[in-house]
Amino acid sequence: MTDQQSDHRAPEQHRTDARLAVVILAAGQGTRMKSATPKLLHELAGVPIISHVLATARELDAAHVLTVVRHERDRIVEVVSAELPDSIVVDQDDVPGTGRAVELAVAALPQDFDGEVLVVNGDVPLLNAATLANLVEAHRESAAAATILSTVLDDAAGYGRVIRTEDGRLDRIVEHKDASDDERRVSEINAGVYLFGVAALRDKLAGISTDNAQGEKYLTDMIGLLRAAGSEVGALSVKPSWLVEGINDRAQLSEAAARLNALIVRGWQLAGVTVQDPATTWIDLKAKLAEDVTVLPGTQIRGATVIERGATIGPDTTLVDCEVGAGAIVKRADATLAVVGAGASVGPFAYLRPGTNLGADGKIGTFVETKNATIGAGSKVPHLSYVGDATVGEGSNIGAATIFANYDGVNKHSTTVGSHVRTGSHNVFVAPVRIGDGAYTGGGTVVRKDVPAGALAINVAPQRNLQGWVAENRPGTDAAKAAEESGE
Repeated sequence: MTDQQSDHRAPEQHRTDARLAVVILAAGQGTRMKSATPKLLHELAGVPIISHVLATARELDAAHVLTVVRHERDRIVEVVSAELPDSIVVDQDDVPGTGRAVELAVAALPQDFDGEVLVVNGDVPLLNAATLANLVEAHRESAAAATILSTVLDDAAGYGRVIRTEDGRLDRIVEHKDASDDERRVSEINAGVYLFGVAALRDKLAGISTDNAQGEKYLTDMIGLLRAAGSEVGALSVKPSWLVEGINDRAQLSEAAARLNALIVRGWQLAGVTVQDPATTWIDLKAKLAEDVTVLPGTQIRGATVIERGATIGPDTTLVDCEVGAGAIVKRADATLAVVGAGASVGPFAYLRPGTNLGADGKIGTFVETKNATIGAGSKVPHLSYVGDATVGEGSNIGAATIFANYDGVNKHSTTVGSHVRTGSHNVFVAPVRIGDGAYTGGGTVVRKDVPAGALAINVAPQRNLQGWVAENRPGTDAAKAAEESGE
C-alpha cells in the first residue's frame, strides 16, 4: 500500500504529464532538529522525510522532477538518486532563499519546456499526490499565472500570511517577520506549495530582491510581482491543515509520525488486518500484511517486514525486515532479518538475530537467542538456549539450556544437527561438530566430537558423594544444622 492515507489516495495516472515539472526544495540546513543527521534524512514510518515527498512527486508522473540541494548535499543526493534516478539535482549557490532556489531550478529545465512548475518543500511528508493533482487541475482551469496552497491555523505564528483583497482574491504573501500587527492577526497561512506558469517564472524571478528582514530572495515575492504586472493569482485552501504541515524540529517529527502511523494502521484495518490497539501499534510504510493477520498491543512492524495470512504478532513484539509465514505466532519477541515459517511459534521472550530461519511448524521458545541459524520444519528449541551459526534438520528437539559454542576466541565455527535428533538438557556443542540423524545426547553433555547417526553421546564421569563434607567444611551453618537434624 503505497499511500495508506485511505481518504486521500493519489489519482491513477498512466502517462507522463508533459506540461508539469516538480521542484523539490531540499537545500535548507534544518538547525532546529539539533542533529548530526540532516533534517530531511530523519525517518518517518521507516523512510527518510524527503522520500515521502519524492514518492508523491513520482505519483504525479511529471515530465521533470528537480531537487534543489545545498546542506549535506551528497547525503541528500544519495537518497534522491535511489528514489528517483531520473531526477535533476540542482545545487543552490551562496544566494539564500527559496526564490533563488527556484530560479536555479528553472534555469535547469529544458528551454523548450512551456508548462507549469510545481514547487514543494522537502519537509512536508504528509502532502499527498491527490491534493497536488487538485491544485494542478484548479490552476489549469483558471486564468491565473500562479496558484498557491493555503490553510487556516488557530495559531499562525511564524508562518507567512495570505493577504486577500476585499473581494477575497489573493493579493500578496507577507512573511511573519515582515508582517504588520494587523497582518499577523490573519489566520490563513501560506503552505509553501506553489504552481506557476514557467513563462511567468522566467520573466519575474530575476526581479526578486533581498530587501527583507532575512536578506533572502523570497519565492513569495513572486505573488506581489505578478499582481503588480496585472496577472491573476489564486490560493486554494486545504483541509485538514496537517496535510501541509512541515517538519522543523523533533516535536513536529513525532507528531507527523503519529499522524502517519494512524493512517497506515487504519489502512491495514480496512484491508482485513486486526489491530487490537492502534495507539500502541507501529507499522512502517514498506511493511506488507495479509488478510486475517492479527496484531496485538505493543507491536512494532518495521522495515520491509512481510506477514502472511492468519499470523498473530504480539503482544510486545518488534519485527524488523522479517518474513512471517501463514498461521505463525510471534509473541513478546525481538527479531531482525529473520524468517519464521508457516505455523511456527516464536516466544515469549525470544531474540532472533539476522540470519535466523525457522522452518514450518518449528518452535523458538522462551529465552532463546538465535543467530545465523537454520532450524528445520517441525524442529524445536523450546527454552533457555543459544543457537548460533547452526543448522538443525527436521523434527529435532534441542534440550533446555543448550549452548551452541560457535566462537573459539578467534574464529566462528558451525554446528550441524541432523533430523529427528533428541538432545539432553544443559548440553554444549563445541563447534565445529556434527550430530547425525536420529542421534541422542545425554543431559549435561559437552559434545566435542561428531556423533554418528543413531548414537547416544554422553560424558562418562561417575558422581562422587563426599560424606560429611558440609559438617567438616561449613560447621555451624544452617546447612550443617539441617544435615545433622535429618539423621542421615
